[in-house]
Amino acid sequence: MKGYSPAMRALLVVNPNATTTTSRGRDILVRALRSQVELDVVYTERRGHAADLAREAALDKRDLVVTLGGDGTVNEAINGLMTFDDGPAAGRADERPALAVVPGGSTNVFARALGLPGDWAEGTGVILEALREGRRRTIGLGRADDRYFTFCAGVGLDAEVVRRVERARTKGARSTPGLYFRSIAAQYLSGLGRRESDVMIERPGEPAQTGLAWVLVQNTAPWTYIGEKEVNPNPLASFDTGLDVLALKVLHLPSTTRTVTQILSARADPHGKQVIRFHDLAGFSLRTARPLAYQVDGDYLGECDKLEFASVAGALRVVC
Repeated sequence: MKGYSPAMRALLVVNPNATTTTSRGRDILVRALRSQVELDVVYTERRGHAADLAREAALDKRDLVVTLGGDGTVNEAINGLMTFDDGPAAGRADERPALAVVPGGSTNVFARALGLPGDWAEGTGVILEALREGRRRTIGLGRADDRYFTFCAGVGLDAEVVRRVERARTKGARSTPGLYFRSIAAQYLSGLGRRESDVMIERPGEPAQTGLAWVLVQNTAPWTYIGEKEVNPNPLASFDTGLDVLALKVLHLPSTTRTVTQILSARADPHGKQVIRFHDLAGFSLRTARPLAYQVDGDYLGECDKLEFASVAGALRVVC
């Protein structure tokens, strides 16, 4: 396959707070990328800045946007790429810059789901090889109202945990598995994670699914990682299909513990009286009796009482 031309115009969007890189490492990355493409480098200065930069890159008709950061930086960038004009979202991947993701966060779910190493230096090597060989893949994205996501969205418990983690990080805590486990325990023991929620899922032409306590939506598998271990509530989820859903009717300790054990098993297949699962959905509506926390790609976005979910096929080209 024909490789990328050295004249390809690219923008590197760097999150200076990326947890696994140093200024020296970033300099090495820039020199390496400039051996393959015509590169400009911009550092993010605030939340939402990566979206603005990626949108400007699309309007400027650049060929490639490269991100150095975690899943939050990637999510902002894809939202910028997907909203650079008022045209339809699906099936227009060739009209947008391609995306390359250098893993620079603590978990890097999206990059690893694409098959990239979790280490930024190894990931850079894979991207440079893919650029030389012209390797690209077109993937679908998920959308919650007007916010696109690459791998997951959640309403309820997981979003509350993300909110706790983000609060801790603003106070100087490092993003580690231990922080997440402590946040999960604190949220659950507070009782807020176990309240009956009356969440409802409405699918076109199907009876509404009511009385749900927590809903997780996946655009690919895995949902996340614990160290090197994949966590797979919806193991059939894929960038090439619609959205997959796992919902729990209640979050009582015995049934929740059983479901978590199933999710963490070698062949994840969560099931039981309290478990609802859907595969390959084109779209659905989610309603709640009261506002609940929600997150996309591990970023807390606030509270809502309704969301419209959609699968957006053929949305984006990625270098992988």
